[in-house]
Amino acid sequence: MIGRVIVLLILILVMGGGGVVWFDYLNLIDAKTVLAPIYRFIGREGRTQPASEDDEDRSLDAERLAIRLEALELRALEMDKQEQGIENRQGEIEQMAQELETRQKAQDDRENSFIQKLEDAETKERNVEQNARQLTNMPPAPAVAIIVAMDDQDAIDVLRMTDEIARREGSNSLVPYWMSLMPPERVAELQRKMVARPSGLD
Repeated sequence: MIGRVIVLLILILVMGGGGVVWFDYLNLIDAKTVLAPIYRFIGREGRTQPASEDDEDRSLDAERLAIRLEALELRALEMDKQEQGIENRQGEIEQMAQELETRQKAQDDRENSFIQKLEDAETKERNVEQNARQLTNMPPAPAVAIIVAMDDQDAIDVLRMTDEIARREGSNSLVPYWMSLMPPERVAELQRKMVARPSGLD
């Protein structure tokens, strides 16, 4: 009775071991780590577990992810480069705008100065014309006394304006008569300056 039990146990162990080997061969279970010593004991090389499709899928997914990450890094580098280029261009534009603003301000200052000079010249011309008309309406002696007391350039401006008014109005100018009443040395000085600086250069 004991012998049968032992035989049955041995038979069960053999069938169980054979089942394990067979299921491992069919890749239904992974018993290669357990069976490796037995294979080496009988002089055979232990079998290795082939890579599963899940591992291959995971490898492909990892490779795709790595490629996407690399593409994202390249895109980020390109965007950084473009952003740097935009910042540099913006700095150049701001510098150009500042230069244009400075030039425009200088141009405005020149225009304002020119306009101011024109206004001053027009004001001076009006004042000179007013003085010339007032002197023309005065008796010759007081008028000559006023002209003699003027600076040379102011006296020249009044004399020329008096000639210009007489020419416009078609009348005789009092300038020759006034000069005949002036001291000869003053007349000579005024005539010298009038010749040295013609009327168009005042």
